[in-house]
Amino acid sequence: MLQGKKILLLVTGSIAAYKSVFLTRLLVQSGAEVRVVMSKGALEFVTPLTFATLSKNPVHSDFTENKNEGTWTNHVATALWADLIIAAPLSANTMSKMAQGLCDSFLIAVYMSARCHVIVAPAMDHDMYLHGGTQENIGKLKSFGHTILSPKEGELASGLLGKGRMMEPEEILENIINYFHPALPLLGMKALVTAGPTYERIDPVRFIGNFSSGKMGFALAEALAAQGAEVTIVAGPSNQFISNPRIKRVDVVSAAEMLLACEKAFETVDIAIMAAAVADYTPKHFATEKIKKQDAEFSIELTKTIDIAYTLGQKKSAKQLLIGFALETEKEEEHAQQKLQKKNMDLIVLNSLRDEGAGFVSDTNKITLIWPDNKKQSFGLKAKREIANDIINEIVKLIKA
Repeated sequence: MLQGKKILLLVTGSIAAYKSVFLTRLLVQSGAEVRVVMSKGALEFVTPLTFATLSKNPVHSDFTENKNEGTWTNHVATALWADLIIAAPLSANTMSKMAQGLCDSFLIAVYMSARCHVIVAPAMDHDMYLHGGTQENIGKLKSFGHTILSPKEGELASGLLGKGRMMEPEEILENIINYFHPALPLLGMKALVTAGPTYERIDPVRFIGNFSSGKMGFALAEALAAQGAEVTIVAGPSNQFISNPRIKRVDVVSAAEMLLACEKAFETVDIAIMAAAVADYTPKHFATEKIKKQDAEFSIELTKTIDIAYTLGQKKSAKQLLIGFALETEKEEEHAQQKLQKKNMDLIVLNSLRDEGAGFVSDTNKITLIWPDNKKQSFGLKAKREIANDIINEIVKLIKA
């Protein structure tokens, strides 16, 4: 999302400086090149070594940090390097200096030399934030064209409750991405994706499962995040991995665990994609000890699992989109259409195991999208990441409709 972007992080003297450590990590994970400038006050809270390690760049706090070598750090070059400056946390003291043009430090000299956009995330005690001087300074920074990320309400370092907590790193990242990519169609939206198989335990060493790898679900999560969505992926046992910091992974094993995780996340999402291959049945009884091989024949009593897509479909609001998958071996379109209607879905993705290169394990897939009005669209055999983009593009159209 931020590949190739140069971001200069200004860290000032506030207990919230620890949050900027996490912000640095998120920015680097998003592809940005990050450099950090710290005020003298910030050095009391976090060490430069922490930021240098995470950003993989030297950290500066003074013009002449290597006095014995007779060298100095060029504040102008530092400022002009950046595509964006983010001051987080911004203390009341440094805010006042920015607003008044009081250039008494390396950090302020860098700030005043900048030509790029500036985003600030204030952090201070509640009464300091509400003080007339602070509000006047915020007004001045706005008049400079800066973006102000208003602090949140909550418990403060003083022990008081009120407005003054620095915006969380994840939210700051959202605002930075929004600055560089204002046209992302899913920015500000939340999505839920299920992926992989479920394992239904028989005894401590055996289970009922399937061959799902989770590749399609993980590709969908990445495609959603690339379009700006904040994604929660509920994954059954899978060796797939995620790299996008906009994706939160919740690992589960059984269908019952996946249901609980999905119900917890579903209330707050705009889009839900049920791509997991969830077991239809689970053993009625779990053997606490390994079952020994004795008789020539052996049977397990099974009970039906709760249908996750159906359950979410009954709870779905008019503003939510529910997308399902149907893996069929016969009467594919007929069965997919039945599932679409029964589970109150807005779109269903049909896979056929009769199509070579489609289905489980493979890196490719071949799908047909089916809508409630019987509209259909087929896509040829492609890499699953490309299929994921095709599906997300259709979801964007549904949102805009």
